[in-house]
Amino acid sequence: MKHKSIPLRDRLIFAMDVADGDEARALVERLGDAVSFYKIGLELMMSGGYFELLDWLLARDKRVFCDLKFFDIPATVGSAVRQLKDRGASFVTVHGNQSIMEAAAANKGDTLKVLAVTVLTSLDRGDLDDLGFDCDIEALVLSRARRALEAGCDGVISSGLEVPRLREHVDHSLLVVTPGIRPVDNKPAGDQKRVVSVETAFANGADHVVVGRPIRDADDPRRAAEAIQATISATVGSEGP
Repeated sequence: MKHKSIPLRDRLIFAMDVADGDEARALVERLGDAVSFYKIGLELMMSGGYFELLDWLLARDKRVFCDLKFFDIPATVGSAVRQLKDRGASFVTVHGNQSIMEAAAANKGDTLKVLAVTVLTSLDRGDLDDLGFDCDIEALVLSRARRALEAGCDGVISSGLEVPRLREHVDHSLLVVTPGIRPVDNKPAGDQKRVVSVETAFANGADHVVVGRPIRDADDPRRAAEAIQATISATVGSEGP
């Protein structure tokens, strides 16, 4: 599988799911250069000091993924993305509804990349039935990914289980970011139901993996992050710069 030219160390995105900015900063200091790309989401947004943390990370030459999953009327989503576009973040997420994706893409500027959520990795077939989706997960992911590119988005959030279909049927320019990473393929843990290992995610064609608890909850988070970086290097190899 040919991968995009992305720095190897940036392929790991650490999900900073902690209670507040102080805890986040302490963890960043502990991880050091083992992690160069951080995802900050709704929990930190609601704790206060979100943009101060964003600026603090950028000042330390970290890349930032604002995982806010915007889902509102298109005009509101467009305005929210426009407010974010000059803050220095690399990625932002929106839900994969057509008008929402179009509004986000129209307001993202030149550097912020918009990623559309296809199907959350916390959902399985039974959850989709409850939500009224009468199609299989792969078909829904593929449909939303195609529409994301048509809407002007840069990529999608997708379980590694669906990435092979995306690479087979959607333009390779699509950026694919894969959460739900665990040491063993498709062995659910906590609220994640559709999971893969680091090796499988990249073998299937993912561009980035998002890893949270396996690093955060490790006895030595830095060592855990370095082990994942080593796996990425061995898996992606010379295809990354």
